[in-house]
Amino acid sequence: MSSNAERAYTSDGPGSEPSFRLGPLAETTVHLCVDMQRVFAPGSVWGSPWVPRILPAVTAIAQKAPERTVFTRFIPPRRPDDMPGMWQRYYERWRDVTGERLDPAMLDLLPPLAGLAPPAHVYDKATYSAFSSGGLATWLRERDVGGLLVTGAETDVCILSTVLGAIEYGFRVTIVTDGVCSSSDPGHDMLLELYAKRFSEQIDTATTEAVLAAWP
Repeated sequence: MSSNAERAYTSDGPGSEPSFRLGPLAETTVHLCVDMQRVFAPGSVWGSPWVPRILPAVTAIAQKAPERTVFTRFIPPRRPDDMPGMWQRYYERWRDVTGERLDPAMLDLLPPLAGLAPPAHVYDKATYSAFSSGGLATWLRERDVGGLLVTGAETDVCILSTVLGAIEYGFRVTIVTDGVCSSSDPGHDMLLELYAKRFSEQIDTATTEAVLAAWP
C-alpha cells in the first residue's frame, strides 16, 4: 500500500480536517451509515479491504446515539431481469450477488452494528442512493432532522450517490473522513477532495474524533 493510499484512510487524508464551517452540529443530526454489510467485507466478491479499518469509527458513532442512526442495506435483485435498463447488464456481470446465488446472510449488517438495530433504524435500498425512492427523505423530514453524518462504503459509489441525493433534498451533510472507505484508493482520495471543495456550502468533512466531540 502506498503512502498516499495509507493517508486516504487516516485523519491525515484529503479533506480530513474538521471544519464545521456550516455551523455547530444540531442535536437532531442523524448518523446515516451506508451499506456496512457482510457482502462488502473482505472475502466477498464485492469486498473492500478497508471495511474492517473503518468499522471501529463507524461503530463508535453509532453507539453514541443508536436511536439517531440509520443503517442502509444494499439489496440486489433475485435475478438480473428484475431490474430496469443497464442494471440488467450490471447484474449479469455480478450474477453471484443476485438473490438466486447469494447467501441471504451476506446482506446482514456487520457485527457489532447489527446488534444496534433496534433502536437504530434499517433502510433497504435497491440502487446506489439511499434517496432513490424518496422514502428515506420523507422519514427524515417527518423527524425534523437537522443534518446527516455519513459513514460507510463506498466513498465513490453508494456514498457519492447518497450524498448527492441528500444535497438535492436540502440536507446538510458531514462526511466522516475516517469512517468512509472504497476499494479504489484514487477514487476515495478524489471524492474526499470533491466533497470538501466543490460542495463547501452544503458539505462539511470531519474526523470521527471531531464528530464525537461536536455531536450533541
